[in-house]
Amino acid sequence: MLRRVPRPLALIVTTLLATSLAACGGEKSTGLGDKTVEGWDAAKVSGAVGTAPKVDWKGKMDTVAKPETRTLTEGNGPAVAQGGKVWGYIWIGNGFTAKQAYSDYDNKQPEELTADSKTLSPVFAKMLTGTNVGSRVAAIANAKDIFGDGGNPTLGVANEDPLLIVVDLVAPAVDKPTDTTDRSKLPKLKPTPGKPTVPAAMDFTGVPKPTQNSAFLRTTLKQGTGTTVTSDMTVKVNYLGMVYGAKKPFDESYTKQPAQFGLGQVVKGWTYGLTGVKVGSRVLLQIPPLLGYGAQAQSGIPANSTLYFVVDVLSATKASPSASASPSAQ
Repeated sequence: MLRRVPRPLALIVTTLLATSLAACGGEKSTGLGDKTVEGWDAAKVSGAVGTAPKVDWKGKMDTVAKPETRTLTEGNGPAVAQGGKVWGYIWIGNGFTAKQAYSDYDNKQPEELTADSKTLSPVFAKMLTGTNVGSRVAAIANAKDIFGDGGNPTLGVANEDPLLIVVDLVAPAVDKPTDTTDRSKLPKLKPTPGKPTVPAAMDFTGVPKPTQNSAFLRTTLKQGTGTTVTSDMTVKVNYLGMVYGAKKPFDESYTKQPAQFGLGQVVKGWTYGLTGVKVGSRVLLQIPPLLGYGAQAQSGIPANSTLYFVVDVLSATKASPSASASPSAQ
């Protein structure tokens, strides 16, 4: 049965940090007493990109006069352009308390970040712009440079607290699928007995096993002639979803009722995968983990699963605020 699904983690923007970072991890205290150390010397960061940083606090960080950034590990991926998007894990430490304030690694899900000071604080925008994917970058700043004059009481951060921020840029962001007509890359559909146009399952025979970084693919099995779907619309669809090699769907609507939801309320693989599709179409999607549920396992969906969906787009209208049901792992 369809149910609401939490949206992917919110973008880290100055005005929304108190909300998007509320589910913080456990605090890590080192018992350093009142020793105060200036800037970068206050902590040593170690560990591999893509794993939670190990932070060895040397003392309480002194007030930071102005934000500073540096690259701790240089990646070999493409550089993030100004205004470009990237998937990244964020870790924030409170230099005054020498404790972790927030970690995406506790949430097991990176953020989709935009290198734009209009949507991110200028500190984050500077950390991302021009940085290669695969890098670990860090910054030191006062809390008000990140959260504004109020700090962030939810995280135990006062506005004058010095912060250590670490960001791991783990993958380029993808906002549209690669359209393909090569059916060998995607599973075949098994029809329902007596109903040849109604899919009952997928056949993965000959389909390469997906990896963490498999492509985001879409193929059109039937081209519709109706309205072109945009990301701000509410759509009515029939769908069936499976993970690679499964014997049965983890969710489907063909034996129930069509699903209706706003494309802003679903995993990004659905938002991006249906945008540009005409009503009346049937499409087949291969959604990589970062655009699905990532490392957050769902019922019938192991962590880090590539998702496969066949979707019949029945109608599309401008989204209403109440349209929030979404495809789920039921």
